[in-house]
Amino acid sequence: MSTDRKEEFAVGRLKSRPQFLAVRAGEARRGRNFLVEVLDRGEPETPARVGFTVTKKQGNAVERNRMRRRLKEAVRHSAAFAMKPGHDYVIVARREVLTVPFAELTAQLVDRIETRPKQKRSEETRSRKA
Repeated sequence: MSTDRKEEFAVGRLKSRPQFLAVRAGEARRGRNFLVEVLDRGEPETPARVGFTVTKKQGNAVERNRMRRRLKEAVRHSAAFAMKPGHDYVIVARREVLTVPFAELTAQLVDRIETRPKQKRSEETRSRKA
């Protein structure tokens, strides 16, 4: 019975550089502790795929691996349920991922995955000059 639930929310992995670069063309959802890039592949029958990026700017190898492990566990634990089939997600970590409580990290990740970014105002409505 638990295997059915796991199969239902199975999330694939992004592994190659071209896959990561393709997701950059999608939308970006900024959060306090990470950035989530989302691309709709237009294939709703395929499972969602996720990739993780932690730059060298964020710390040494031990710290970067710890950040990546925390994000992977957050996705496995609860964020995979929010991911839509046929979409690719790249999670770009910031250094704060190391210090934020895990429950808060998971909640923020689910929130960033579920919510769409606000629509930008047009140039006509942005300017108050008349």
